[in-house]
Amino acid sequence: MTVDSVLAESLRRSPLGHLSDYFAQRSTGGVRLRELPFLTMLNLQLDPDGAAAARIAAALGTPLPTVPNTVAGARDTVADAGDLRILWLGPTEWLVTGPDGSAEDTSALLREALADEFSSLVDVSANRTTLELSGPDAREVLEKGCSLDLHPRAFGPGRCAQTLLSKVNVVLDQTDSEPAYRLLVRGSFAQYLADWLLDAMEEFSIR
Repeated sequence: MTVDSVLAESLRRSPLGHLSDYFAQRSTGGVRLRELPFLTMLNLQLDPDGAAAARIAAALGTPLPTVPNTVAGARDTVADAGDLRILWLGPTEWLVTGPDGSAEDTSALLREALADEFSSLVDVSANRTTLELSGPDAREVLEKGCSLDLHPRAFGPGRCAQTLLSKVNVVLDQTDSEPAYRLLVRGSFAQYLADWLLDAMEEFSIR
């Protein structure tokens, strides 16, 4: 690691890092909130029927999801880095999310698979942060500000959506059936969304 990279690491600040202790204090068994800062996020656009898509599927160990608003899990591309998630955003667009520190290696893997095929791969990790809302009451909290049908019959693990939550654009990704959700939000709206979620959680902490 270079001196510059060490300095950059020491200067990193997440949009909600100052609230980590407060999130822990306000979280209960019924609903919990925390920030997952610095996740890797790579925007990928290509022809799903092209040769590059097949090469990416081989490299990641899973095909790109082609059913609208679904998520595919991929194997590690970096030792001990954790799992990648591939979120469908459109017929020719996906968001590849992964753990902090995996962007460079995952980008290199995808670029090799893309080769010279007409496509786009952009690191958008700095564009958003991620809030994780989990617990038995998490769905009821989201339903206060989201018009989507989040009942398990319509939305469950392996589903994602671009939607509005209390007037804020988010990418919503349900990661397990507890339920647990990831909310990918632009940094400039993160404080507002966190405040709204904390307020919406209040009745469940009292209960």
